[in-house]
Amino acid sequence: MEQENDKQKHKKRGVAILGSTGSIGTQALEVIESYPELFDLQVITAGNNADLLIEQALKFNPNMVVIGDETQYNKVKEALWNEDIHVYCGADALCQVVQSTDVDVVLTALVGYAGLKPTIAAIEAKKDIALANKETLVVAGQLITAMAKSYGVNIYPVDSEHSAIFQCLPGEFMNPIEKIYLTASGGPFRGYSTEQLAQVTKAQALKHPNWSMGAKITIDSATMMNKGLEVIEAKWLFNLTAEQIDVVVHPQSIVHSLVQFEDGSMKAQMGLPDMKLPIQYALTFPYRLKTNYPRFNFMDYPNLTFETPDRITFKNLDLAYQAMDRDGTVPCALNAANEIAVQAFLDERIAFLDIARINEHVMNTVTHVSKPSLEDYIAIDLEARRMASLLVGK
Repeated sequence: MEQENDKQKHKKRGVAILGSTGSIGTQALEVIESYPELFDLQVITAGNNADLLIEQALKFNPNMVVIGDETQYNKVKEALWNEDIHVYCGADALCQVVQSTDVDVVLTALVGYAGLKPTIAAIEAKKDIALANKETLVVAGQLITAMAKSYGVNIYPVDSEHSAIFQCLPGEFMNPIEKIYLTASGGPFRGYSTEQLAQVTKAQALKHPNWSMGAKITIDSATMMNKGLEVIEAKWLFNLTAEQIDVVVHPQSIVHSLVQFEDGSMKAQMGLPDMKLPIQYALTFPYRLKTNYPRFNFMDYPNLTFETPDRITFKNLDLAYQAMDRDGTVPCALNAANEIAVQAFLDERIAFLDIARINEHVMNTVTHVSKPSLEDYIAIDLEARRMASLLVGK
């Protein structure tokens, strides 16, 4: 039995990374580079960062490369002309490459709604999913979880908070979850008043105190929408109700999240803030690999503190709970509005507090479908984006 477990632990897995040039994608490549005997990189993709995609392709020599921006296809193709690498472009190509027979697990590290269709394609091809794209479950959690169950596909969470919950559950199959606590750092504006938030700048919002992330998720963290999206994601990942999901602000980001069971006991997963650990765990579950990552020292953090989040000042978190309660296409509309509003803030076209204002208006105004199909999700996403764009322009 021990030999069989060791054999499975060291079985090589074909990996596709959707979004290899982003924060999660680049760290996933570091993990793969550290264990060449365990991972066979088959696919890497990028939206428009052709230069980094080319650099990664030359270094890691994947079987397939996809550039989302079709205008940059020739640039990538020419740069890799002498390599044994297949180069494709466009959104449809993302859905095709994940179905390769050489791919065992698909790491979806795309930002936003763009991750939905490739994830569906991967599930239909019966590929396990390492999910870093929380918006996929926010937008269409009911559809995705039903499909995963139907096709016998595992979804392994990569977000540090959901990975923490996931890591607390082995051995507890027969013990129902009473409640989970998702921890939040509070972002750069923890403790700010509404008046203070009205004055914050893009540069301030992009300075997260603990984590190094892409621009969109960093802004979401500053508005606490990221935690709101994680609340909705947790509902679908762990089959919970809104009453079973709580958020606590934990500025040190050492306790990544907690599970409370029916007897009142709690489990927490702790460690230094480092996304490579949850990425690695998602790619190797149920096994843990020896690492040389820095270790947590209690003496470096003698005081771990916890606070109640301010859902009045940071309204996006409250909007997420409202969207989860109303269900159907409401979370889809909220996510679409938020993507438009955050980009407008990054473009310095709206103020920080306008993000929540736009999100609330769109969420409460667009068409609501209570039992949506994939076509309904697509239609509502488009409707919400149009409405948010109009509000940005005002």
